[in-house]
Amino acid sequence: MVDYERLKEKCREILRGEGGWRDKLEEICELLHREVSHYNWVGFYLVERPSSKGLVLGPYRGEPTEHVKIPFGRGICGQAAERRETFVVDDVRRESNYLACSVKVLSEIVVPIMRGEQVLGEIDIDSHTLSAFSGQDREFLEWLSGEVERVLP
Repeated sequence: MVDYERLKEKCREILRGEGGWRDKLEEICELLHREVSHYNWVGFYLVERPSSKGLVLGPYRGEPTEHVKIPFGRGICGQAAERRETFVVDDVRRESNYLACSVKVLSEIVVPIMRGEQVLGEIDIDSHTLSAFSGQDREFLEWLSGEVERVLP
């Protein structure tokens, strides 16, 4: 069972600690990948520049992905960025707009990182389990999105 309160405290420590924002995102990826058994791929996609409509792969943990650039609207990540809302996909095999990273991935959650109405990036989590993400996962990751926003440039 995941202790989300303990994870929140560890994330707070990382985000308030020393180092640059990229190092902090790396540490968060490592923490979540290690501590949450159903988080099989943990990563951040970041908006290339404020006026762009594209995401670039940032820090992540898990198998390498070929999707290092994703336009807004394409795939689950691109949809979440375009619509500025969290996407929870219980079975990626049923999604026509899914960008497959690995045949092992069965479910995904993507949470935009917002500053006002501007999308700065997103948290992307893949799982090898169907319907892996609970309301607690969503609540935790939406909280984390708000915390991460504060350290991004």
